[in-house]
Amino acid sequence: MSEASRTDSEALMTAYQQGERSAADALIASLSPALHRFLALQEGDRRHADDLLQETWLRVHRARHTWRPGEPLLPWLYAIARHTRLDAYRRRRWERHEQSVAEPPERAVPAAGAATPDLDSMLTSLPESQREVIVMLKVSGLSLEEVARATSSSVGAVKQKAHRAYERLRALLSEERSR
Repeated sequence: MSEASRTDSEALMTAYQQGERSAADALIASLSPALHRFLALQEGDRRHADDLLQETWLRVHRARHTWRPGEPLLPWLYAIARHTRLDAYRRRRWERHEQSVAEPPERAVPAAGAATPDLDSMLTSLPESQREVIVMLKVSGLSLEEVARATSSSVGAVKQKAHRAYERLRALLSEERSR
């Protein structure tokens, strides 16, 4: 995201805090695609990402007074999206734990000679913390500092997670090429 659009988003958020509905609409329209992409890549299911996006914006609405003008907006917003996703994951995990299943579902087996995996499937194979960092850095375009703030980590920890993710992705690509 360019510096100008970040400044525009922060100006819209300031106006939204002051009760301007049109600013809220413009903010949602401008930032929803990137947030949806973040949630979809983390979640692995676009249906759930739609629900999580709505829940994220509800939480932003309830917590809009906590954002401080002059502070970067995107780390604050991505932190809310991240916590929304984690809460939903915990809820689903709890519900699955409570649900009794007579027989475990069958896993899909990839077809022999399948093509190189797409980005989504490669990202899905990463540990959650690494996938989250890669999506924020490379897909959403956040800086290291913004990702660190959004994930409540240090910049060094973000760099380390990104490095390990890159190594894992390189290994996956090598495996696919050797097949």
